[in-house]
Amino acid sequence: MKYAVVLFLITLMVSCNSNDADNNAPIQEPFDYSEINEQDINAYLTANDLVSLKTESGLHYIIENQGDGAKPSASSNVTVAYKGYFLNGTVFDESSAAGLDFGLNEVIKGWTEGIALFNEGGNGILLVPAHLGYGSFNYSSIPGGSVLVFDINLISVN
Repeated sequence: MKYAVVLFLITLMVSCNSNDADNNAPIQEPFDYSEINEQDINAYLTANDLVSLKTESGLHYIIENQGDGAKPSASSNVTVAYKGYFLNGTVFDESSAAGLDFGLNEVIKGWTEGIALFNEGGNGILLVPAHLGYGSFNYSSIPGGSVLVFDINLISVN
């Protein structure tokens, strides 16, 4: 019995020490990709012969058709058909033509700001720098620091 207690205490100490080692791992700090993203977006626009407008936050947008319906607010529920891809053209997400319903207060900042620039029935392109997307850390299949490009069709403001 004495040996069982000693073995238990040793096991407890070893497991506590291994947890302490994990807790002392360096914390990864966020990196500001704003300047790099801006250069990459400008190169993309030039290479594709596109002209965008830019908001104060750094979002680039191209309105191909403004639309003539209701204009959403940052808290509106909307139906949007979209295709999301990286600057190299690799698609990472796409809706059906019928679109998806969601609240603009439930999505990345670039969508909350960008989709509100269109009227119902409008379409265009959003070029979302990392600080308005998923930031400097990897998120699912999206590498940290990525510029995200979205072809947007605002079907309805619900």
